[in-house]
Amino acid sequence: MVLHHIYDLHKFMGKTMAEIEIDTRGETCPVPLVECRKALKKASAGDEVTILGTHPASKKEIPMACKALGLEIIGVEEKDEEWKIKIRR
Repeated sequence: MVLHHIYDLHKFMGKTMAEIEIDTRGETCPVPLVECRKALKKASAGDEVTILGTHPASKKEIPMACKALGLEIIGVEEKDEEWKIKIRR
């Protein structure tokens, strides 16, 4: 089950921004990438989208897709079998 949360609003450069978290742990391709793209479509400019996952191929595909769309990858973290990718729209 994929969970989407808008869990924080904060100021960035004078504008209120949202932080959106998507939990795709346990899902395989193409679900993490599809859910990430859905969240990015809903996000406003400057919003941050964090995607959590476990599928190794998605950890590589999501940053490549985001770079191709001209989005900023804020960070990629990995711990054990899980990873977290943070993207700014």
